[in-house]
Amino acid sequence: MKRLISSIITIVTLALPIIASATTLTIDPEHSNVGFKVRHMMVSNVKGNFEKISGTVDLNEQDITKSKVTVSIDTASINTNVQKRDEHLRSAEFFDVTKFPSMAFASKKVAKAGKDRLKITGELTLHGVTKEVVLDVEGPTPESKDPWGNIRRGVTATTKINRKDFGLIWNKALETGGVAVGEEVTITLEIEMIKK
Repeated sequence: MKRLISSIITIVTLALPIIASATTLTIDPEHSNVGFKVRHMMVSNVKGNFEKISGTVDLNEQDITKSKVTVSIDTASINTNVQKRDEHLRSAEFFDVTKFPSMAFASKKVAKAGKDRLKITGELTLHGVTKEVVLDVEGPTPESKDPWGNIRRGVTATTKINRKDFGLIWNKALETGGVAVGEEVTITLEIEMIKK
């Protein structure tokens, strides 16, 4: 019995550094941004963002590849600074926000990609479709304490998706050739997190 108790104590003692290394950080929506850009009329890029974001990062300090990320974005919070266009994007021809009020990302794999660089592979669920995407991540930054005593860290992440892969197929042909809206969408996330 003593040997069993001793073994349990040893296992717990060895596991404590691993347990202690996992830190949960919450996305600060007031200091984070989910931006995107897409080609318009074959001549320029239209940019916009989603104003409501939430999520957590379980950051494993000892082995960052064991970290996990979950993010949820309110599709109705889309903002391109043009009300009529935003209403169209919220409609059934695009995001159909009544039927699909949010999009979500859940990480499956985190890999190092150089100094302060990561590649995070995960599942993006958008418009009722789930596809695997890879985020190129810069960070996380070192810890920083704000004036109110909160510990903060940040990351920048980018990826590209084809909107048609997610059932966002609306378009119009142009008289000069080409289409009104490009298929490739570049997504950039500027994320600030608070340590719980």
